Amino acid sequence: MACVATSSSRPYHLVIFGASGFTGQFVVEEVARTASEGPDGSLKWAVAGRSKQKLEKVLEQAAEVLGKPELRSEVDVIVADVGEPDSLAAMCKQAVIILNCVGPYRFYGEPVVKACVENGAHHIDISGEPQFLEGMQLTYNSQAAEKGVYIIESCGFDSIPADMGVLYTREQFKGTLTAVESFLTVKAGPDGGCIHDGTWQSAIYGLADSPKLQSLRRQFNHKPLPVVGTKLKRRGLLFFSDDIQQYAVLFMGSDPSVVKRSQRYLMEEHQATPVQYGAYAGIGGIINAIKLMFVGMLFWFFVKFSFGRDLLIKYPEVFSLGFFTKAGPSRKQIEGSSFQFAFHGVGYTEGQDPSLGTPDGKIRTLIQGPESGYVATPIAMVQAALTVLMEPTALPKTGGVYTPGAAFAKTTLIDRLNKHGIQFSVI
Repeated sequence: MACVATSSSRPYHLVIFGASGFTGQFVVEEVARTASEGPDGSLKWAVAGRSKQKLEKVLEQAAEVLGKPELRSEVDVIVADVGEPDSLAAMCKQAVIILNCVGPYRFYGEPVVKACVENGAHHIDISGEPQFLEGMQLTYNSQAAEKGVYIIESCGFDSIPADMGVLYTREQFKGTLTAVESFLTVKAGPDGGCIHDGTWQSAIYGLADSPKLQSLRRQFNHKPLPVVGTKLKRRGLLFFSDDIQQYAVLFMGSDPSVVKRSQRYLMEEHQATPVQYGAYAGIGGIINAIKLMFVGMLFWFFVKFSFGRDLLIKYPEVFSLGFFTKAGPSRKQIEGSSFQFAFHGVGYTEGQDPSLGTPDGKIRTLIQGPESGYVATPIAMVQAALTVLMEPTALPKTGGVYTPGAAFAKTTLIDRLNKHGIQFSVI
């Protein structure tokens, strides 16, 4: 199997940019944990960000958590700032892949993508912001293709499980899979759980800017994807799901748009039948449903005005009833949490004609894993990077801006995730 070696001009396989941020510190620990899986049994890597002191502190902390004192001396520190293009260019020239952990990406993402494309480094991010994701595809796809640079977006939770989960469900189905619904449920441990407010901020800006996303999408001139078989019915905003035996809501994240882009790519490049997709999240019992409706109504109202957005950003704990916090979850909360993604697919079994009648086959698949934001996300991001390093010939033929499903359809990423505690199975 071909793999990517470093060279004197590119001393590092990976550089983690934004390593001292809340998610970045967990990515640092995951890279340190899996360094022996790199080309020839070792991964050459560095950390990057604005503050040398903070980066050194993150390495110290990782050394302590993992019992690897050598991290302090063995891992290099690169000072780079989104506001200083020269520093980004210098960072990108030294890396095969940049793991970009600096969000919200709508404000800080593009300069890094631009520097990667111009300086020949691949780029992996964990963005869940459709406006940024699709904007990068529109702006940099052809330039990245010319340079042979892979810009692979949304490589964290929840888009890797959602996007690869749809591909996995299709692979396991005997026949033509035509539609999938996914139900995400998250379990907190005895200490409860919360999410760092960076995700909350992304949601605020995303909703406020939704008209811009619509006009961006029109520039692609995409025809609607063909519907094979019966059209998937959209469910209501809130409903009781018999499938997961709890109340569920429409999933508001980027998954549906990421999956759709992957399905479009696989149809155009590999003549695959596009799979229709609906994404939902389980929220538990009636009390949770009432709380969520209350938070949702406040959010929708305040996000429309700039003073409202300022308040939402300033007091995430208050407006999200403690679900999003500026401090983020504690290590104990992280250890006690887990996620489950159930995929319910329908299609036509082998020999059946999808143009005739309703689907006659069903499949249920499951992805289970550890805490989603700060354990599963680093695992997914790092395994995506290792897949790029170790399986370059299995990636799409040319560089460009890709979703996980488009980039990794022909790779062993799912096997890699299985080995690292993100388990794919057929029920």
